[in-house]
Amino acid sequence: MDLKEIQNLIKFVSNSGVAEVKLETGDIKITIKTTLEGNAPEITYVQQAPVAQALPQAPVAAAPAAAPAATPAAADDSSKYVTIKSPIIGTFYRKPSPDKSPFVEVGANVGKGDVLCVIEAMKLFNEIESEISGKIVKILVDDMSPVEFDQPLFLVDPS
Repeated sequence: MDLKEIQNLIKFVSNSGVAEVKLETGDIKITIKTTLEGNAPEITYVQQAPVAQALPQAPVAAAPAAAPAATPAAADDSSKYVTIKSPIIGTFYRKPSPDKSPFVEVGANVGKGDVLCVIEAMKLFNEIESEISGKIVKILVDDMSPVEFDQPLFLVDPS
């Protein structure tokens, strides 16, 4: 199954009003879940490779986002902080939906695995989780702004 077929399947399921679709063909498993509120569908894409042969992984819109990279910040003033960077290209959102409160604010304590923001890529909303525990020192991106791969999003004080 190629990327175009997967994209067509996502559009079809989104417009059909079906709550959940599971598709298994050979070594590919796809699950598409939609909500009644008209939110973007949640897609799980799994490609199982035989143990003896590793298949090359092409970027697929339906794949869940990887965990963000956390690296030490370069600035002298903030050398003790850890920078949380964007793992994908997309649109940065601080809130899960327009009528909800932001995931985190400056000064908030976060734990490893806490959702910090959402990045929309190709109509898919990917939750970005913290890889460390600490305190949010600075939010480096405005809400609803485009972000690039590896762009700094947050400064976190791990102490």
